[in-house]
Amino acid sequence: MLVEVGRVVKPHGLAGELVVELWTDREERLAPGTELETDDGPLLVEASRPHQGRYLVRFAGVATREDADARRGVVLRATALEEPGTLWVHELVGAQVVTTAGVSVGTVTAVEANPASDLLVCSGGALVPLRFVTSIEPGVAITVDVPQGLIE
Repeated sequence: MLVEVGRVVKPHGLAGELVVELWTDREERLAPGTELETDDGPLLVEASRPHQGRYLVRFAGVATREDADARRGVVLRATALEEPGTLWVHELVGAQVVTTAGVSVGTVTAVEANPASDLLVCSGGALVPLRFVTSIEPGVAITVDVPQGLIE
């Protein structure tokens, strides 16, 4: 399964280098030799380096400012990484949320960042903090143990 890992923001300089906004904390997504998928086909990372909170990336076949400008706004995708015990947004969206008492809360439509605990955004408007998740069957069902009155 492919997941979105970043986006090309704009060209940098005249030699085809690009400013990339990385949407993951996994910097190895921009390591030399990494292939990233786009709607226009794959891009092979030749070099990358941090720059002002983003990254400057050189891709194979992108040699001029015009080549780079043609890739402005392109979303970069990569194969999802498998890490035991880690929750991935793509595994949560579409899953049915049910309380330990068997009450259906709705289907996860998004995951919203929140400083205290990320929130499952459910169809019907319910917001459930991830801290209350007790079990997950990726893409199918999420069981939550929420305090009385949270979902009403």
